[in-house]
Parts: sequence; C-alpha cells; structure tokens
Amino acid sequence: MDQLPGEVLLLILSFLEPPEITTLQLVSRAFYNLARDNSFWRARCLEESTFLETLDRRRQLLGVPVADREGPPPPRSWLSNGTSVNGNGAHAPTLGDNGDDGSGGPNAATRPLHYTNPTTVSSVLSGGETSERERVRIMANWDPCFPSERVSWYDEYIQRHGPVAINWMQYAYEDGRKPASPASVAELVEARGVALYYPDGEAGEAVLAVSPLDDGSVALWDVVGSRGKRGALVARSRPGILFIDGPSADNRRRSKRIDSGVTECVSVDSRLHRAFFAVQSHLIEVDLRRLSVVDCESFPWSITALSAASPTVPLTVGTSLGIHLHDYRARKPPRNDQNEIIDGFDRRGANEFYERSLRHIFDDEPLPPYAPLSQPGPLSILHLQQAGQEADLSDDIYVAGRFSNILHYDRRKFPSIRGSIHSGARLCALTSLPYPFSTLDSELRRKGALSLEQVEASKSVTGGRTLIACGEYNTKGSLELYGLTPTTAATHNTRAPGGLQNSAFKNRQTCSQSKLMSVVNHGTRIAFSDGSGYIKWFERDGFTEVRRCRIGHSERIHEGPSIFSSMPGSDDIARKLLPIRPAAPVVGSPDDDDNNYRSSSSSSSSSSSEQGRNSNDLLFWTGDKLGLVTFSARPGFTAEDFEEQGRDGATPEAEALAAAESEYNVMMRRALEKQADDVRLVRNLGLDSGLQPASL
Repeated sequence: MDQLPGEVLLLILSFLEPPEITTLQLVSRAFYNLARDNSFWRARCLEESTFLETLDRRRQLLGVPVADREGPPPPRSWLSNGTSVNGNGAHAPTLGDNGDDGSGGPNAATRPLHYTNPTTVSSVLSGGETSERERVRIMANWDPCFPSERVSWYDEYIQRHGPVAINWMQYAYEDGRKPASPASVAELVEARGVALYYPDGEAGEAVLAVSPLDDGSVALWDVVGSRGKRGALVARSRPGILFIDGPSADNRRRSKRIDSGVTECVSVDSRLHRAFFAVQSHLIEVDLRRLSVVDCESFPWSITALSAASPTVPLTVGTSLGIHLHDYRARKPPRNDQNEIIDGFDRRGANEFYERSLRHIFDDEPLPPYAPLSQPGPLSILHLQQAGQEADLSDDIYVAGRFSNILHYDRRKFPSIRGSIHSGARLCALTSLPYPFSTLDSELRRKGALSLEQVEASKSVTGGRTLIACGEYNTKGSLELYGLTPTTAATHNTRAPGGLQNSAFKNRQTCSQSKLMSVVNHGTRIAFSDGSGYIKWFERDGFTEVRRCRIGHSERIHEGPSIFSSMPGSDDIARKLLPIRPAAPVVGSPDDDDNNYRSSSSSSSSSSSEQGRNSNDLLFWTGDKLGLVTFSARPGFTAEDFEEQGRDGATPEAEALAAAESEYNVMMRRALEKQADDVRLVRNLGLDSGLQPASL
C-alpha cells in the first residue's frame, strides 16, 4: 500500500473511523504524515459538525425539494478527498493536493477537487462539475479560519469531537502539609485567582499557573508536566506576603486580604518574570523567580480589574471609580530625605510600602492622570490587538463592567474617553480576534448562502477586528460580538451607514439560560463558561454550538460521601477560563507554501506534532480551586493522586525528616518575626526619645 498515490490512500482512509486512523499512524512515518493531513481532518470537522445538520434542517423547513437544492449537505455517501461519515449522514469535501496548506482560506476553497470516491452517489447533488464547486462553496461558508491563520485540523477535530476529561489540580494546605485524615480538610487553603506564567517564553515547554492563596501566599502549579507531575504544586511562597499589614500582623479580617469577588485580580508578565496582585486598593508586585514582593502601589479606590500584563505597554488598573495606567517598567527613584531602600517586602513589613504610597499623595507633584467613571464597577479590561496580528497590541483599551456601555480609551490620549459601544447587558469578560466580523456576512455564511467570492471578500477586510464580550441580560446569558473597522473603532458612531448596527451580534437566547462568567478564544472556536456549571464551545458566528461539558464537583475521596454532591446545582462553576497556549502566529498567504501534496503533508504533520507536545487544553478557576479540561478518554490526574502519593509514598524516616524540617521552619519564622519586632521597637524608641538605635 505504500506504493499507492497519496490521493488513493486518503480515499481508503475515508472509510475508516477516527480511532482506526489514529492507530494507523503507528505503522510508519509515511502513514503518520498521511493520517494527519490537514485537509482530511478539516473535512472531518465539517461533516461531523452541526453546521450541515442545521443547514439541511433549515432547508427542509423552507420546503425546498431535494432535487432543487443548490447547496445542502449530502448524506454519508459524500466522500471527497478523504472525508468520512458520521451517524447523522453528513459529509463534506476536502482539498487535498490542490495547494491548500490547511488554513482553510477562501483562496484554497476555490481550487477544484482532484480525487473523489466514484462508488458513491449523492442523493442531493448530481455528480458533475457544478456539484463539485457547490461542495467547495459549502466548505468555504463553514470554514471559520482566515487566510492568514494557521490551524492544525487534527487537533481541532480532537477538541471538537474527542472525549473530554476534567482534571483537578493539587490542593494547597496550610504550611504545605498534606492531609492524613478527614479531620484535616479544614486546613485547605483556597485559591483567589489565576493567571498563566511562561518562564521560558510563550514558545517554551513550561507552563505554570500562578494563583494567590487565601493565606496570603503565592503558589505555582505545573500545567503541562514540564517541572514534574502534571497538575502538581511546584512552588509556594511563605504565607502572608500579600496581606496588607504584612506577614507578622493580624490579618484575620477579610478587609485585609484579597477580595474574593474580584475575578481579574492577577496579571503576569512572563518576560520580566513578574506577577501583579490586586489586594483591596493596593497593587503588589511579586518576583516569580524568588517568590518575594518587590514593590507595592496604592490607589485611591479598591481595585476591581487588571488588564493582561505586557512588557510593551503599561498595565491598566480598574478601580471602583476610575481607570488608571501603571507603568511598572519606569521605577521612581527613592526620595533622599526618607532613605527608602526596597530591600525586601517581607523583611521590612508591608506598612512601610503602603505608608510610602500614601505620603506621595501629599507631595507637591500632581497625581497621575486617571479616567473617572460615572458608574462604578469595571470587571474586565482588554488591550486590543493589532489587526491581523495575534501578539502585537494596539493603543486601544476597552473596559466592561456593571454598566451598560463598553468604554473605549486610546492610550495615546488617555485619560480622555474615545468612545463607547452600547450593550445593555452587565458584562464581566472581554476578549478579541484580530480578524474582521460582519453580522450580515456571518448570518449568510451560517445559512450557506454566500458565494466563494463573497466569502473571500468578507474575510479580507483591511484593519478589521472582532470584540467579544459576555455577561448577563435579564437573568440570561449574553454572548456579544462587535466588528470593528478603522472607521467604527475611531468614532463608534452607531448611526452612521455601515456602523456598529451592521457589525454587532448579541446572542441572548441560545447561548445559556444563566449568566456567562468568562469567554476566551480556543482554537477556531469561542469557549465560555456559565452559571450552570457548563463550559460551551461555539463557532465564531456566536450562534452555532459545537459542544459542551459540565465540570462537575471536585469532592475529594477522603471527605467521605456527601448528600449535597448529588443535588441539582451542586456542581462547581468556572469563573475564569484560560487556554494554556496562546494563539498560533499568523502566516502570510496560503499560496506561499509549496503546492505539492508531500510538502503539504509534512508541514501539517510537523505542526500537528508541535501541537501534540503543547496541547491547547483549557485551565479554569472555580473561585477556590483550579482545574484543567483535557481532551482524552480519562483524566490524567486527580487531586487524590497527589494526596495518596504524599501518604503512601513517604517512609517513616522521610516523615520524621519532614516533621523536623517543618519545626525548624516554624522556629526560624518566629525568630525572624521577633527580630523584625525588635528592630521596629528600637526604631520607635529612637524616634520618640531622641536616641539613636546605635546608642541603644
């Protein structure tokens, strides 16, 4: 069989089921490259999608006779260039050795198909050149990719149709202890937020989850297993470094800790290895390599949202009554008359940092400019991307929250507001795509009504971008998409011809019956979580649902059976979603690649293998713990695995050594705290009595 042409082999593979094709990859490198052909798996994704099913159902409701239909989905017999079948009888075309690089752009869709299964006859379309072009047109209407976007359709098929498993990350306990009995469950320390940290860069293997804990410490989890066991807690700072009054003070009151109601309370700059934590009205900066606090900045009101940190632009901080810019890259030199030297936050105590920030309020220097808000409560801040660029940020800042409009600021003209977009909903999360969006074109594509030329024109708008928001409208979920062009992004004039009234789509009926909590871009899909405990994936039209899963309840084995675990509404809710890998970089034109079949297969297999090493799973935070959505038949790890390993894998000698180390750490901590108290007491005595600490 290895002597057969690739077209014939792909036609044979079209009769196999996906598990069989996966097994075939183990035969040889040639079959591995063949079984991961991008065009093959793109057709599989189409034929098993709800797009063809809803398209056929819509045409049946309209009463269109089968013989007169011009582009409905054919049944199981529609096999072209390695398509396969599903239980619903829906099929799709593929584009094999026609020069398509797998990106699914409209330019690739206009090329004819070079091989087709001659043994099958479609019950809808006649076998001719017209039907061949019609199948390509249906493919172009469904394809969610843009001409400059690189997609591994093998991974897309797994994430669209493969099994889903929920994994719970290792729990954190007080003083790093692991529970040995059900009585120690009270020692569980809750996570108060999450952000992703790439210590080796976004292209590196390591991915860590950064979270502030309820005891004032900072914890790091291994998300992909590059530093040990996947899902394990790999590092943790000493408790109390995030408390307002410092580690040695009384911090039992909730007003001194991280506000559990703030979702966007963590932001990480992976290039500078810095994390920023919003604690009440203070922004605490932590060095992730040493897990120690290096700076603190105070704001006049409580912080309710942080933007994503980037080394190229300042951090945007949203307080209850204003929007601020915090440029952590520009350090202010300490004042000479105060002799303030930042020699360690946890050694000097938190009060000195906060008092220094408060003293700056009474300086002669004017306060930094900020944008006041007429209505309180910003919940999400987005730094919009450049058009067509995933990694480059523009000067546009969008803010959403407990007000009816999405506010737009320009960093170059800050704090003046540039415009606003009326939503009417209470929004809590924002994300974006550096590609254009049109409500009319999206609806026509969903109905399969656009021609190849129209699809190409809709995806080639210069400077177009998409703003995605989610929240709540009249107790129901609201998923909203706004198309931004250079004109509308500058003025937001909804009354002008071609303004936002033609580029806004609000799904407030079919997305969810409860509030949407978080929204992200996940591959070629939009993923969001709702208040019912579901994570759902929709197509980029915001209307067509791809799949859904329920995260369930993370009840631990040693807690024993519970009557509440089986009650309705007892499932956990994902308050925040994060894809563990950033979006793939865009490329030039599909025509830039080699147009022969072998080079296309090799490039697609190499990109698939890269994605296999760095699979794009979904990290979520429930408000008190972390979990991971993986696309596999069974969970890769559970919280009980770490606890059982800690209890069963330790010998008596190791347990005695761990106890001695714990006792030694407690003694050293108390000694350092006592020394800090003595130094503070001596300093106070010196200031009050006129004596110098040296004379004492």
